Amino acid sequence: MSKLVAFAAIQGAYNIVAKAEGKLKRALETYGGTQKLEFPNTAYYLPIIYSLTGIKVTDLESALKPMEFARKLLPPHIKKDCHLPYLGPLLDAGMAAIFAEEIMEAIRYIEDPDFYQPGVEDPDVENGKIWLGAADDTIMRKRGVEFVDGTAPGFAAIVGAAPESKIAKKIAEEYQLKSIYVFMCANQYGTTFAEQLIEEGVQIGWNTRLVPFGPDISAAVFALGFANRAGMAFGGIQPGDYKKQLKYQKDRVFAFINALGDVNAEWAANAAGAINWGFPTIADTDIPEVLPTGVCTYEHVVANVSYDELTQKSIEVRGLKVTITKIDIPLAYGPAFEGERVRKDDLYVEMGGGKSQCTELCKMAEMNEIEDGKIEVIGPDIGDVKEGDKLPLGIFVQVAGRKMQPDFEPILERQIHHLINYAQGIMHIGQRDIAWIRVSKQAVEKGFTLKDIGTILHAKFHQDFGNILDKVQVTLYTKPEDVEELTKRAREEYRMRDDRVEKMTDEGVDTFYSCTLCQSFAPTHVCVISPERTGLCGAYNWMDCKASYEINPTGPNQPVEKGEVIDPKLGQFKGVNEFVYKASRQAIEYYNFYSVVHAPMTTCGCCECICAVLPGCNGVMTVHRDYTGETPVGMKFTTLAGMIGGGQSTPGFVGHSKYNITQRKFIAGDGGLLRMVWMPKSLKEEIRERLIKRGEELGVPDLVDRIADETVGTTEEEILPFLKEKDHPALKMEPIVE
Repeated sequence: MSKLVAFAAIQGAYNIVAKAEGKLKRALETYGGTQKLEFPNTAYYLPIIYSLTGIKVTDLESALKPMEFARKLLPPHIKKDCHLPYLGPLLDAGMAAIFAEEIMEAIRYIEDPDFYQPGVEDPDVENGKIWLGAADDTIMRKRGVEFVDGTAPGFAAIVGAAPESKIAKKIAEEYQLKSIYVFMCANQYGTTFAEQLIEEGVQIGWNTRLVPFGPDISAAVFALGFANRAGMAFGGIQPGDYKKQLKYQKDRVFAFINALGDVNAEWAANAAGAINWGFPTIADTDIPEVLPTGVCTYEHVVANVSYDELTQKSIEVRGLKVTITKIDIPLAYGPAFEGERVRKDDLYVEMGGGKSQCTELCKMAEMNEIEDGKIEVIGPDIGDVKEGDKLPLGIFVQVAGRKMQPDFEPILERQIHHLINYAQGIMHIGQRDIAWIRVSKQAVEKGFTLKDIGTILHAKFHQDFGNILDKVQVTLYTKPEDVEELTKRAREEYRMRDDRVEKMTDEGVDTFYSCTLCQSFAPTHVCVISPERTGLCGAYNWMDCKASYEINPTGPNQPVEKGEVIDPKLGQFKGVNEFVYKASRQAIEYYNFYSVVHAPMTTCGCCECICAVLPGCNGVMTVHRDYTGETPVGMKFTTLAGMIGGGQSTPGFVGHSKYNITQRKFIAGDGGLLRMVWMPKSLKEEIRERLIKRGEELGVPDLVDRIADETVGTTEEEILPFLKEKDHPALKMEPIVE
């Protein structure tokens, strides 16, 4: 950190302490030591001093002790040849300044009892009585609980004034939109931030969360005192337990300082004091920065922030998470509408589903590259098309955050499906570049537009993933050339994501991951996901589960130590068995990862595909849920799912994902992919390239053309001649069942 900022803050603290000592001395001479000293209608004495030191200041005489304590806190002045780190002395100097200012502000109540308006929520603007001073206990109880229950995410202590009143109004309204309190003190440019708001016709006071504490920098103690009183009242922190109090402030009261205008030495001392609370300072001027982390969540002092970026940068630096409670769209919104279908007769417009291209991509961005809440529709919107039309659509979501990682991108991207589905009258199917969205006539009548998709994603990403991201920007493309360009980029991203897992092996990791999302309707189902066995729903691979666990350590994706390898061929592991037995409520003792014949993994109704043994063909078939016809096992997909779903381990049948078909460990214990003798043509075409590649690895490059489909037959008797004609390798393998 800069020696200059340390020099200024320490010098400022010396100035403040000296002024306070003089003020206290004169007050003692004028009023005597027994003169009552307090913030009216408060039960916490002088709350900063009391909460951090345990000293009860009740009169002028008792103020001498904390005043002496403040003097002792002052560190030596910074010398030219000093090469020590400055943060420790800086914090002491700042705390000395805060203690001294609290005494000075208490004396002001004696010397000018009408200066502040105790117990008033709305200032008397018409008569020029705008300064509220310390909040009394009634206000503190009413407002303080908001910082505990999350109603108020935090507060911005604005010191000084904006260069123009219109800028002040813009800043204040941005904080109001995020439910953040604004505490105002100090002056600049011959005015104050509070007076600038009044000039713009903005209502100030506790009821609008724009609180004018006082015109001097010393009024900052009312903001810090309010925070400390909340710690004692709602956090149960005992007076004098400064460690718990300051930790509480950093972890629970998300406050920060906005320094507007020239920062003098006394302002610097107050900024240094605020750091003790974990409250950083974000300034609009070119002041020396304190960037190393340590006390505050992130940086301590950040300079040269533009007014357009001030609110968002402050929220970012403080690590504050703003919760968006209302989804501002013209439709009802909630999980109850997730399964709703938009039928042809109800349809106004659709995107994707084979009628046009619909692609979704979520990418991580740098903090300064995107604007939180920015939503753009580039191309025609719903209001520009007529009923029954089709549109291409590209949904590009950019997210940024201090804790965001590229591994989290697919996790967030997959949320697009159900988040859009929560809107009444909107149907979303699929993901990646095969998404399908239908918008009903009723939704359009209520005013729904494509921009509302961006509103949904912005709000819900903040709600559900606010612990890892700070900004969400959404761009929706509807011009064919733009959608094509996004799709090209997205497919390359998808390929790189899949390749990361493709190169991993089960032997190369010690930890697998569980997925128990489906236990609400399949109580004994426990999906354990390894690098070479993706989740049977197709939504999660090993990398995704790892990222999901990092995002939500108590969620459905838990690490599972695979432990001792019991059977490497069938894929059975001691650690997995122990986890499965416990997680299945003792219903399943063990299962095998790589077999459909011997104790296969449990299956639930969410599986993308179901594999079944065809003894007469010495192989297996698989069917995906999109195929509605008959299969060689004598059952349609729905019948199979009903028979083996619900969390059962059913020898001869197992659920799996489409991607899993061409993974190296797919039913490896039973002979692997070479056992595949039948699958629906649509599935075969969907994964044709991967089937060809895997066939080449197995020494049968034309395997894909040796696999029968419904055009050949839907019974074992019908497909067996085809398999013989094609010399299918399964026919020459050992019997699949004894």
